[in-house]
Amino acid sequence: MKLPHLLATLVGFIAVILFFTPPPDGLPPQSMRAAALLLLALGLWATAALPEHITGLAFLALCMLLAIAPANVVFSGFMSGTLWLVLGGLVIAEAVRATGLGERMARSLFMRVTLSYNGLIAAATAITVLLAFLMPATVARVLLLLPIFAALGTRMGLKPGSNGQHALALIAMIVSFQCGVTILPANAPNLVLVGAAETLYGKTITYVEYLVSQFPILGALKAVIIAVLLMKLFPDEVRPPAVREAPKPMSPEEKRLTAVLVAALALWASDFWHGIRPAWIALTAAVILLLPRIGAVPHTVFPDKIKLGSYFYVGAVLGFGAVMQDSGVGKALGSSILAWLDIERGADTANFFKLALFATVTGLFTTNPAQPALLTPLAGQIAEAAGWRLEAALMIIAVGFSTMLLPYQAPPVMVGVAVTGMRLATVLRLTAPLTAICLLVLLPLEYLWWWVLGYFR
Repeated sequence: MKLPHLLATLVGFIAVILFFTPPPDGLPPQSMRAAALLLLALGLWATAALPEHITGLAFLALCMLLAIAPANVVFSGFMSGTLWLVLGGLVIAEAVRATGLGERMARSLFMRVTLSYNGLIAAATAITVLLAFLMPATVARVLLLLPIFAALGTRMGLKPGSNGQHALALIAMIVSFQCGVTILPANAPNLVLVGAAETLYGKTITYVEYLVSQFPILGALKAVIIAVLLMKLFPDEVRPPAVREAPKPMSPEEKRLTAVLVAALALWASDFWHGIRPAWIALTAAVILLLPRIGAVPHTVFPDKIKLGSYFYVGAVLGFGAVMQDSGVGKALGSSILAWLDIERGADTANFFKLALFATVTGLFTTNPAQPALLTPLAGQIAEAAGWRLEAALMIIAVGFSTMLLPYQAPPVMVGVAVTGMRLATVLRLTAPLTAICLLVLLPLEYLWWWVLGYFR
């Protein structure tokens, strides 16, 4: 039996024991049954023993069959605007792929300039960050960029399996994920966090609020650090071709898609002013892109190409958080964790680092998308115990899942590893020192940035 299936079996055995254990004093009768299902779902997500959306659907079905919580709690995630942001993002990502706009962006950047090896790494990092703003689906970005960067590396004289080829592949995987978590529509954990905040607390996190709190340090600065690390840890030398290809003219579909993306980005960036939520902007953009003659992709792309697994996965994860709170498990777990961490009012510096490190470490035991599902139900207690605004307690969770040490923590990275055949030791050559820099340098800078933003007042 493979290790993931062995671990999943162990988790299932513990969940069965927990299911029949009497609840402690002060907890409702169904709390232990709820805890058993929550543990089972979390274990299956962490071990990837089943596809994520199948685990999610099984969790929803068992909650209803065993009367763990009312239907309006179990399926509360499907009433969240976040699900429409996911759906809109799936359409936009497919449009960027199908029209060739993403490939055009990547290729045109490199065809117009003559680059040294360090310049190539810097340019590849920049285009990956830019694409995270335009293409809200990490796996799709990774799968789009990997073949482009591999072909580009070959064209620049980098041999297969060389340091340079590894560096370009790591940019497509690590920058896409780690910098993408700082841009609201760009990654699954972000969407789970904002969806759970809405479902559990009625709190709407705007595109700009999320971007301002996360991107400057954990997105932009981290991207620079990743590029520098790759230049030092994976040195190589390029041999640019003598003749550069001229880019082909944009197709009508690419032009229309560009117009829709520019409009959507402008509306996302100004949501603090007009009040239209990112979900409705994404949904409107998706509808326009699917319209005959006006859009950028055939309407048949929806049933044929767009996979709805992530839609049901996010909906189930949001339901996970609601069940955790409704059953009393979240409150009991939160009280235990806060007592263990010794969170005190007024001790903002200590509270920030304790909570950020705790949120980061939970990623070693769950996949990144499951981190906010586990931690968001605790945000209200965290805010109350620390004397923070709810926004700060929610954003500290995002700080936690923005750091990834081991590849299995992030499904998009594991997809990239599977596609390239890269050894995990090669990935760790980057992620191990990057994690150390995140904890020792970026975390203190993020604390100072939050102090400037007034999160602790």
